[in-house]
Amino acid sequence: MSDEPSPGPLPQALSAELAARVPQLLEAMRSVGSGLELHSTLDRICETAAALADARYAAIGVVDEDGRGLADFVFHGVDEATARRIGRLPDGHRGLLGALIRDPEPVRLADLTADPRSCGFPEHHPSMRGFLGLPIRVQGEIFGNLYLTEKRGGEPFNDYDLNMVRVLATEAGIAIGNARLYEAAKQRERWIDGSVAVTTALLSGGDADDALQVVAEQARRLSGSAAGIVLLPADEGGLEIAAVAADQPSGVLGTIVPPESKVVAELLDGQAVFVEDAAADPRMITGLARGYGPTMLLPLHSDGRVLGALVTPRARGERPFTETERTLAVQFASQAALALMMADAQRDRERLAVYEDRDRIARDLHDLVIQRLFATGMMLESAQRRSVVPDVRVGVGKAVDELDVTIQEIRTAIFALQQGPAEAPSGLRTRVLREINTAAVPLGFKPSHRFVGPVDALVGDLTGKNLIAALREALSNAFRHAGASRIDVVVDADAILPDGRKGVRLTVADDGVGIPEGGRRSGLKNLKRRAESLGGDSRHGPGIGENGGGTTVVWEAPLE
Repeated sequence: MSDEPSPGPLPQALSAELAARVPQLLEAMRSVGSGLELHSTLDRICETAAALADARYAAIGVVDEDGRGLADFVFHGVDEATARRIGRLPDGHRGLLGALIRDPEPVRLADLTADPRSCGFPEHHPSMRGFLGLPIRVQGEIFGNLYLTEKRGGEPFNDYDLNMVRVLATEAGIAIGNARLYEAAKQRERWIDGSVAVTTALLSGGDADDALQVVAEQARRLSGSAAGIVLLPADEGGLEIAAVAADQPSGVLGTIVPPESKVVAELLDGQAVFVEDAAADPRMITGLARGYGPTMLLPLHSDGRVLGALVTPRARGERPFTETERTLAVQFASQAALALMMADAQRDRERLAVYEDRDRIARDLHDLVIQRLFATGMMLESAQRRSVVPDVRVGVGKAVDELDVTIQEIRTAIFALQQGPAEAPSGLRTRVLREINTAAVPLGFKPSHRFVGPVDALVGDLTGKNLIAALREALSNAFRHAGASRIDVVVDADAILPDGRKGVRLTVADDGVGIPEGGRRSGLKNLKRRAESLGGDSRHGPGIGENGGGTTVVWEAPLE
């Protein structure tokens, strides 16, 4: 049977049938144009076309951007259980559906299984014979094809079915065009809102690692990817993973993609890289690409400076990124890079203000407090020499000794206040002591500390960096919210984690007011996220005050 019969004189019975079906056609056209969401519009077109041509099954194959296959396949008439048994949807690369993509002209067949272009049906697919297919054009461009099969009663599709569905396809093209414009506008709005959220979060202050995490989380959400990954230039070359947003912590923080990777070279040169299948692409030379399919790798560059890269991979088998998604993602990456630069400059200004304030406090402690304490000690020593009462002499001597200890502790605090970031020693033990001494100034007292095991020898750089950030967060929470008068800090490098692995455990306990019901827990969430990114965990419980008053925070991670 020919694909499409030549037009000829229509019998009177068919003309009457056409007149009877015009109201049905008008109602179908009204139904098709009644929504703006694209996928629901496609569902509605399938259902309406099936009703109009009295077909059992209907489907729309959406042609992909390169015009060689199907990017989406929407169907009507096949229940979900059957669809699951059939498995993978058609890709349009072969068979009759592929032929319609290559030659988008109406096709009408009495038995599609007898057509030489047919490649058969997969297992569990319902039986289909009668076939009607025709293209759907949106603003003159091929959007996809509408397929109808199995006219009820077993009859073949006739000329009126073809003409009615052709009219419906024209109306469907207009409805799809409107839906695509609406979806594009909504999609741009989401990306703009995401960029605003990133900028707001970055400029509101906070830890630099948290800022990178915000970028990763927003990029993952907006692009509909399996993960969002931020990479920064590594000291030894290449790119280092600095933040990851994914369903499951993968322990890839700190992984370095070597400089010999062609993708790294392109990213550092400011070029975006789009990969169709990361797991199979030879340019992806690390094991991180396994399990991922379509991937966008975007440079974070602004004002000619490349700060790093943003990667948004989808799982294997997921649909590729559209041209619009790629454009919006590139714009998002540029906006995120600008926000990162602005946030970095803001943090520099804040750090400068803090250093200036610390210098002033150090000068005041040295010029005023120590000198007064020293003068007081001399007065007490003079009084001790004049006293003839032994108990008084002993008591005054103890007071003088306490003043000497206090002066030494203040001098240690002054040294910590005057020490710049470039002078920070590399040992974890020393960095912990520095954080404790620095926290002593706003707290008004020095937290106690204890080290267990060879901390400097066992704890690696990445874990140590995150432990220091966790300690800083815990001490900051104690100062701002706890109202504590005592804080105990323990760093245990001989800890055994709940799963039996060797690890390092940081414990910060105070005797403050504890965590109120319904209070903010953003700091605790940050601690937990840091630990989980390394394969560890964080938790909190009662403190060391009377009757368990206060809070104890435990942060732990496996040894590298």
